[in-house]
Amino acid sequence: MKNNLRKAAALFSVIAVCALSSCGNESKPAGTAAPVSSAAPAETAESSLSYPVTVIAGYSTSEEDPRGIVLKKFKETVEKETNGDVIIEIHPSGELGSDGDLIKGMIEGKVGMTVSSAGNYAAYATKIGVSALPFLFGDFESAWKFVDSDTMQSINADLEPFNMHVLAYFDNGFRCVTTTEKVGPINGVSDMEGLNIRTPENQIVMETMSALKANPRSFPFAELKDAIRDGEFDAQENPIPVIYNNKLYEVQKYLSITNHSYDAMPLTIANDIWVQLKPEYREIIAKAAKTAEAEDRSLVKSQTEDLVSALEKEGMVVNYPDLAPFKEATSGVMDFFAQIYGQELIDTVKNNL
Repeated sequence: MKNNLRKAAALFSVIAVCALSSCGNESKPAGTAAPVSSAAPAETAESSLSYPVTVIAGYSTSEEDPRGIVLKKFKETVEKETNGDVIIEIHPSGELGSDGDLIKGMIEGKVGMTVSSAGNYAAYATKIGVSALPFLFGDFESAWKFVDSDTMQSINADLEPFNMHVLAYFDNGFRCVTTTEKVGPINGVSDMEGLNIRTPENQIVMETMSALKANPRSFPFAELKDAIRDGEFDAQENPIPVIYNNKLYEVQKYLSITNHSYDAMPLTIANDIWVQLKPEYREIIAKAAKTAEAEDRSLVKSQTEDLVSALEKEGMVVNYPDLAPFKEATSGVMDFFAQIYGQELIDTVKNNL
């Protein structure tokens, strides 16, 4: 466990350095902005934008996922209220790559907008992933209170040197484990041992799985179902809405309600585009993003509550293991990441629970 966590700390440092060195080395696709320093005041930044400007947006899940539903409405609102001067070109289902590819694409200027789990951004701005620490929140309301807090809002600025401006915090729900019929349900911590489980490119989630003695491996979500069919994975972990909306019940038999990690999802726009937009367009986008945030959260919460029975109708067997042993087994993850985030931040998180 300690060795794995030391590797995690080293990985954060290496990726951050590589990300900084890669900024601005790639040519921009048509319709995206030329780079502008994130430190430049938006009102005074010299703009090279010509309208209409196209913002290329990508995400990893299907259009039926809550993020897909609300992003479609977000697109319609922005395009209508800017009179077509700002066009949002949406690519769902990993068309532009995995979550990691999309985030890297924003740094390189190839992607203009994405929404992904906070822990996926943490490879570049480590503190942004703090809300993914295991068993941090017991319900949606306490999670939303934290991600909307001044603490998280101040952390958002850590992404701007990597060409990402946070517009809003979507919700992905609480992550749960699903397994194949061969493996059987997860009734206790011992059932996790040796489990070949797919995770996102999220070091906190991977370390949480390692603490439970599973064998986590990151893998593109869009290719996951085929990989499970081919026997590459026995299990995966995702929130209930993702499991249902992407039909993972077709390749997984058991759903174990572990709720081991809350999945906040920053909606980000390329900072070099953001600082060059007309002030009135930034206002329109910011307002539309907050409306989308509220709609997404409401939809994810209701689907989390309603879709368990729908999954059972699709043939999944659902169980509710005692989570106390899971919390105990993963307690070291928070203790170690305090060395990365700083104990002050961890104490602030605990005081806000």
